[in-house]
Amino acid sequence: MSLTKETIQHIEANAIAALGVMPHQQVPTIALPDDMSIHNLERYAEYRARFRGALNTHALADFARYVEARDGDGARGFIDQDRMSCSIIFNLGNDQLAGHGDDTATLTLKPTAAYKALLAAVGQRLDQQQLAEFLEDWAPNITAFAGDEKLNTAQAITGIRKMTIKATSQRDSTVGDLNHARSAMDEIEARSQETLPTRFEFTTVPFEGLQPATITLRLSVITGSDAPVLKLRWVAEEAQREEFAREFKGVLEQQVGGFVPLTIGTFQLGA
Repeated sequence: MSLTKETIQHIEANAIAALGVMPHQQVPTIALPDDMSIHNLERYAEYRARFRGALNTHALADFARYVEARDGDGARGFIDQDRMSCSIIFNLGNDQLAGHGDDTATLTLKPTAAYKALLAAVGQRLDQQQLAEFLEDWAPNITAFAGDEKLNTAQAITGIRKMTIKATSQRDSTVGDLNHARSAMDEIEARSQETLPTRFEFTTVPFEGLQPATITLRLSVITGSDAPVLKLRWVAEEAQREEFAREFKGVLEQQVGGFVPLTIGTFQLGA
C-alpha cells in the first residue's frame, strides 16, 4: 500500500506533536504541527525564563547602585567619551560561553542648565542686548575682566550695553607733475562709555557627578555694521572637553569599576 503525500505529512505532524515541549531549552519552546515552526511559550509561564532589560538614566548615583546590585560574571562596560556615556552589558559572557547581550544599563550624563546656556552662547553672533541678558542670567557663575583688571559683573554689563561704533577717516592726496595719487584709510572701532570687558571666567559643574570647572571666554567685537556684533570664544575648548572626558572615566572607575571591567569605546553585538 502506497501512502499519499497528505498521509505522510499527517504522520509527521502527529510525531512532532507527540514530542511536546522541546527538551534542553532554557526558554520553553514547542514545535506545533500546523506549520512546523517553533513557538516561544515564555509569555504563558508565571515567570520569565531569564532576566533581561535595558536601563537608561542620566543619574550617576542611581546608575552605580543599579550596577552594583546586578553585579555578576560575564558583565562588561564600555565608555563613550565623546558622548559622555557608559553602557554595561550584564550578560555578554565570554569567548567560550557567549551571552545574549540583551540585559543592559546605559548612563548618559546630562549637561547642567548653566553649561547648556554656555554652549548655546559660545561662538554665536550676539547683539548687545543678548549678551547683556546672558551675563545677567548667569551673573553668579561669571567673573569679568578688562585685561588683568577684575570687573564687577554689573559694571561689565553696563559696559556692554553702552557700546557704540565710532568710525574715523583719513585721506591723503599727493599731486605731482606726472601723477595724482589719493589714499583713504577708514578706522572703525567699538567703544563704551564704561570699562569694556575683554574676557569672562564662567564657573560651573558641566555634568552631574563631575567637579566644577572654570571656562575662559574671550570677547570679540565685530564692527562691520552700524551696531556691534559680539562673540564669545571658549579658550582651549578641545583640551578642556578632553579633560571632562578623562574625569568622567575616572569617576566611573571609582563608582562601578570594582564591579564591572570598563573599556574605552563602543560595542555592538555581531549578528
